[in-house]
Amino acid sequence: MNQTIKSQRKFGKKRRLWLIPAVILVVLVLSGSFAVISDAPSRQEVSSLTFRDIDFSLLNDGTYTGAFIGKQGSQRDATVEIAVAGGQVSKIQILKGAIDENGAEQELTNGKSIRDLYETVLQQKSLQVDAISGATLTCNAHLKALEQALLQAEQKR
Repeated sequence: MNQTIKSQRKFGKKRRLWLIPAVILVVLVLSGSFAVISDAPSRQEVSSLTFRDIDFSLLNDGTYTGAFIGKQGSQRDATVEIAVAGGQVSKIQILKGAIDENGAEQELTNGKSIRDLYETVLQQKSLQVDAISGATLTCNAHLKALEQALLQAEQKR
């Protein structure tokens, strides 16, 4: 009889052990769901951004700062500084956004960074460029920040 009680206790302990991973899994799923739901307004805002046409031939020399500050959340806020020399953009520096704590540009997907996006903008002289696949929202925020800086450079007379 004593053996039966020991085996029942052992079986009971084993049955309860599966509860720990199950509870952890439920907590992870719920927190992941909350993160997605709470970020939805910000994602919607950034995904619906539009960009103005910039006349790159009218850029005035100087240093200009542009920013995108989300109204639905600050997770994708971006700030850039551009330098224009001889009517051409000579430098684009990301001040806030897809950079690490040391200011180095972060890789987004497939080895690409916002620098690749900005190079495409400068080659095509247009903000109407394809976003980096898998990083559309981050690209849109950074394009909007660049647009704000370029508009300042275009309007200064």
